[in-house]
Amino acid sequence: MTILSRRTLLSASLGTGAALAAPARLFAQARSVTENEARILDIARREVARAGDALWRRDIAGIADFSAHSSKPRFHFANLEDGSVRSFLVTHGDGSDPEHDGYLNYFSNVEGSNCTSRGAYVTWEWYKGRYGTSIRLGGLDESNNLALPRAIVMHSADYATQAHVDRWGRLGRSNGCFAMGPEDFREALWHLSGGRLLYADKLDLPGDGTVPPSPPIF
Repeated sequence: MTILSRRTLLSASLGTGAALAAPARLFAQARSVTENEARILDIARREVARAGDALWRRDIAGIADFSAHSSKPRFHFANLEDGSVRSFLVTHGDGSDPEHDGYLNYFSNVEGSNCTSRGAYVTWEWYKGRYGTSIRLGGLDESNNLALPRAIVMHSADYATQAHVDRWGRLGRSNGCFAMGPEDFREALWHLSGGRLLYADKLDLPGDGTVPPSPPIF
């Protein structure tokens, strides 16, 4: 008859526990990603690579999908390190939505248009402005390279909150800036400023994988 020592039993118990725990840990780490999140992450990777040295932080990118109504969380923070996506409300410019129906109809890079501009931006430093602490943006494409002289920035606004949506069915409109509710904007200050990518366009891809027609730029 074999007599097992306490040390042998303890070693066997620890080994079994580790074997059982390993799959659980692996399962916990294997976070499922939806088809929409996978598309957002792919766009973020593509645009971060395209921006190249214009960025000095590549861990998180902001992807604004203006094909969605302003009442929907359409500003996606794509974490390229852990593969997670968090989504927030964001406004578009009143020049992009003259009927104020909540849909972006036009992009423009023209000064005085009050339109949202499509394309890639680099987020710069914080500064104190009309809406408090804000984030300056640099336009990286011909479609948005006047962002700085147009004062297109990220800022907080009470008309960019869920409470505003609950009351009016849509967000208010900015002068072309990316406005977020005060609580959500704190997330942008900490996780999207300082040399990261912001990319804006109509990104709702139909099932066949083709890109839908883009709204006019004037």
